[in-house]
Amino acid sequence: MSGFHGVDHVGVGVGDIDAALELYGRHVGFDRVLFDWTGELPSVEAFAGRAPRVRVAMLENGGATPIGPGRVKLVQVLDGDGPPPVPEGQAWGEVGVCEICLHVRKVADVHRRLVAAGCASLMEPMSADVPPAGVSLDISYVADPWGTKLELIEWTGLWRSLPGPPRAEGVNHVAFGVTEMARTRAFYERLGFTQLLFESVDFFDPMAPWYRAPWYDPGRLPAQHMTMPMAAQGAAIEPVVLDPPGPDCRGEWGHLGPMDFGIRVANIDAAAAELRADGIEVHGEPQTVDLGGGREWRSVAFAEPDGNYVSLVEGRY
Repeated sequence: MSGFHGVDHVGVGVGDIDAALELYGRHVGFDRVLFDWTGELPSVEAFAGRAPRVRVAMLENGGATPIGPGRVKLVQVLDGDGPPPVPEGQAWGEVGVCEICLHVRKVADVHRRLVAAGCASLMEPMSADVPPAGVSLDISYVADPWGTKLELIEWTGLWRSLPGPPRAEGVNHVAFGVTEMARTRAFYERLGFTQLLFESVDFFDPMAPWYRAPWYDPGRLPAQHMTMPMAAQGAAIEPVVLDPPGPDCRGEWGHLGPMDFGIRVANIDAAAAELRADGIEVHGEPQTVDLGGGREWRSVAFAEPDGNYVSLVEGRY
């Protein structure tokens, strides 16, 4: 398929968008507010069951690099009972979006800075490598105040970052749970995610404390089949299969924590038509949000194999 440019952004549900703007802008490095909009959002009606009233802020990292190009979309649900809670039983790898990975320069320094800013430390900085090519990396995890797992990674065997102080450089990939890896790989290859960086079938032991009773037996943790397909542009994806499967953790659209992602396209009308021609269900026609000043945000939801909340997005802002 042509005109598909990797992951544009990951959507994060928050309970206080002003506090989230402070955290992600000042401390995580997403210092460019591309838009901050409030209204009813019909483009997610297929996921939410309605056109929810929301406040949405799209953030970009001014230090984004080719290996950390993705954005963060903060979402606060304003109608009903407000933001739905984090899905019950969520550890890592269940069906649903499970994390945002940020590419950073100097993982340990950024980890300490985010913990000092109010994030919870979930995994202390460590070094590892991933099969089959043995690509080395430094890695850690924190969680924001609303439950979003933020993976901090520096692909030391792939990209040593630009010169400068310790910092986050933007979204490297989004991880999400699926049920059949071969089906998922084939589906996303059609959307341009053709280059495989790594594949692993081992359980990543530092994640063990996240798998808690009654959802999991800590003595018999599931196998984790992880892959990372990359596109030529944009951020990557990291689909994960748990064996045995965990609970469905897609939750309600707009729930606290990571909950959706958008794939960037050059022409959303052409891209939606291309999906339909390939037999992929597209939920209605692309919707346009007028951001003022000649700026627009266009998006349309489509059906992916496990019902994860994924949209095409064309940003004119």
